[in-house]
Amino acid sequence: MVTNETDVKVRYQETDQMGVVYHANYLVWFEIGRTNLIEQLGFKYADMEKDGIVSPVVDINAQYKRPLTYSETATVKTSIQFYDGFRIVYGYEVYRESGELAVTGTSSHVCVKKENFRPISIRKHYPEWHEAYMKALGEHDGVRD
Repeated sequence: MVTNETDVKVRYQETDQMGVVYHANYLVWFEIGRTNLIEQLGFKYADMEKDGIVSPVVDINAQYKRPLTYSETATVKTSIQFYDGFRIVYGYEVYRESGELAVTGTSSHVCVKKENFRPISIRKHYPEWHEAYMKALGEHDGVRD
């Protein structure tokens, strides 16, 4: 399984009155990790968007385990947890500088036509993405390596 690691420096404005990272900021960090993973696989969302295709979040969740505070550097580890040719589920683990697990989560996505939000098959419309996602999962044509 392919995993991307992205470091994020906690900025003051990302913390709340208690001095810890405000919970919604982790979702932004998930997106940073997801975008970096996609680029690591050799693709860019911008190229898909030029074709009139976007990839909205259809479900997202996070479990908070330990707080992160201002000036710490968080490490966001992102991987593909599930892919079936249409839907992609990305998994996230956010670690503190000490190595402690701070947050886990997932986000589910589909690709849709921007004009009408009708889903498309990634396998059919973007075969190179499909193959890269299968390889990232350690599978080829549905068979695990």
